[in-house]
Amino acid sequence: MPSEAPALVLLAQQLGAHALAWFFAALAVSVLGTGAVCHALMKRRRARNAREGEPEEPRLAGALVLGFIGILAAASLVAYLASKLGDGRLLGLADQALADAIGASVPWAALVAFSWLTHLGDFELLAPVCVAVGWLLWRKAHHGLALGWVMALGGIVLLNPALKRIFARARPVHDHGLAMETSFSFPSGHAAGAIVSYGMLMYLALRLLPPRWHVPAAMAAAAAIVTIASSRVFLQVHFASDVVAGLLTGLAWLLVCVGSLEYARHRRRRAAR
Repeated sequence: MPSEAPALVLLAQQLGAHALAWFFAALAVSVLGTGAVCHALMKRRRARNAREGEPEEPRLAGALVLGFIGILAAASLVAYLASKLGDGRLLGLADQALADAIGASVPWAALVAFSWLTHLGDFELLAPVCVAVGWLLWRKAHHGLALGWVMALGGIVLLNPALKRIFARARPVHDHGLAMETSFSFPSGHAAGAIVSYGMLMYLALRLLPPRWHVPAAMAAAAAIVTIASSRVFLQVHFASDVVAGLLTGLAWLLVCVGSLEYARHRRRRAAR
């Protein structure tokens, strides 16, 4: 890469040359950070439950407002990323520099490991999981959660291909043969599907499992999401901006689904009083 290349391109090249180290750092920060946040929220919930008569409406309204703000922010960022892609554009050059550096620096054994880990986000795996979890929830009489779970995963399955057809971006070129994809690249379906499916599993764990399992469930979900999303860049089946866009769109849809389920639960509690 010539020295006169833009700073973002040079930064992408440096990140790609040390991609494994950055991945493990991001994984550690995400897992530990999610665990810490979950623990803090549990303590806050216990303290809140100890107080009687505290109104729930302001918190519920705030959660829904944050969800809509998240959707608008995600849509704006995805549109911005899309506007910077294409031949000769800065973000496209940085994407290519990162992909080239990863291809030149990451050991074969690491690529093989990522080729296995990426299957955690495959439709062929998540579809049976969707059916099994939905059936178990329905059987246990958690009908609202079952419907919310199926709608969350079904919604992202419809949303992501529609976005791919709109942007119609070609995938990176690679020759390792460990992963092959034929659809368009932007945004990443694995990244979007991972954050929705594992995020919803975390939500279900927080709703249904004993408190001692909440922090481990949140940390496991964070690990799965970061690993699946990163694997797509390491395997060079997606550019980094594809993965970022997939995470943003998936997060926006997840916020809508969780917010809707919490709103429904709140309404049932008020009706039962």
